[in-house]
Amino acid sequence: MRLFFLLVFLSTSFIWGQRLTERRLARQVDKIPALAQAFVGLALAPVQGTPLSGLQEDNYMTPASNTKLLTFLGALQTFDSLPALEYAIENDSLLHFKPTGYPLLYHPIYPDSLLGAFLRSPKQLHYHPEVEVPEPLGPGWSWDDYSYYYAAERSPFPIYGNTVQAVREEEGVALSPAFPLAATTENLGLKRARATNHFLYNPSQWKVGDTLYRPFKTSDTLFVRLLGQATKGAVVLDTTDRSDLEWKPFYTHQEERLYRGLLQDSDNGIAEALLLMMAQAQGKGFAPESAIDSLASRWRAWLPDPLEWVDGSGVSRYNMVTPQTLVAVLQHIYSTAGWENIQSLFPQSGVSGTLTAYPNLKGVYAKTGTLRHNHNLSGYWESEKGKRYAFSIMVNHFTTPTSEIRAGISTLLQWLQQKLK
Repeated sequence: MRLFFLLVFLSTSFIWGQRLTERRLARQVDKIPALAQAFVGLALAPVQGTPLSGLQEDNYMTPASNTKLLTFLGALQTFDSLPALEYAIENDSLLHFKPTGYPLLYHPIYPDSLLGAFLRSPKQLHYHPEVEVPEPLGPGWSWDDYSYYYAAERSPFPIYGNTVQAVREEEGVALSPAFPLAATTENLGLKRARATNHFLYNPSQWKVGDTLYRPFKTSDTLFVRLLGQATKGAVVLDTTDRSDLEWKPFYTHQEERLYRGLLQDSDNGIAEALLLMMAQAQGKGFAPESAIDSLASRWRAWLPDPLEWVDGSGVSRYNMVTPQTLVAVLQHIYSTAGWENIQSLFPQSGVSGTLTAYPNLKGVYAKTGTLRHNHNLSGYWESEKGKRYAFSIMVNHFTTPTSEIRAGISTLLQWLQQKLK
């Protein structure tokens, strides 16, 4: 009997030695000046197992680009391969194609050369647009972000990432694709007019050789024109019902490139496109809210808290999640993707993607999320003994410089790693 109680005591001591109480976590946060006046939430768990520790882990917070973790899990569970388009060939001379939401056609940063080559077919191209399209900007996006790359418009078939690439040259600016462009003395580098695809630039505001990216306003007519220019052929905007054709998906197998763009570079356009692709694959057209509702319903059994989720990227301040929900999402990403894929796709601390801003952390693979007055870090680390943990540290409502918040998160995470060797 004494041996039994001794084993129970040792087992309990081990569990509580691993678990960090909320009071202890709160004291540690209070020791970090950058975090002392912020609203801090933290959740921690083994990648497979029940939560270990938390601090305000059930409080709703603004996730910013941590929202992309939801989008990533949804894409992993929806697709084995991502269809670049749907197509049908008629009489060996016409290539009909439809959109799937796929975002890499002539993308300035992540171009899909296989898709570009497929559309440079000698056959005449007939593009069949979607009748119902998403709103160009997501719910809760700031209206004055329309001219920044991170707020590129959503559309069923993005082309060039729905952005122009502008290179500052000795004699002016080269835009690709080309749009009306004029010089100005306004205090700006490059900006698009709000309602049109007219661009203004001030040559004194940026250096020769620098490159900027700015969104253009999208439409089916513009898509067809730009595709025709790129393929040097005629592209017909075909609105007839061709359900008589045998439609097939076309795959280019660029999943790794897409997911790295999503996670390492935190590309908002890719995130929004993936959400549209999920809606389309579920037979919901291009309605992102339908994809969100479907995923939230599918995940309801294991979500610690209901989701307040409205876009794929986290640009919207309407998104609200809890730290313990993000840890649950990370656990499901781990069980779906596996550790090797996480190490390949996620940013690594001090090495790649957005985590180059965390040079003092070791062995952390995580996603950042930043909006003004909000910064979060959610991901994984492997301990010295080979144990793997999922964590979410969310810091909201601060006025301290974000660089100081990052340093504070680094200090807190290093302390956690030390305690959970």
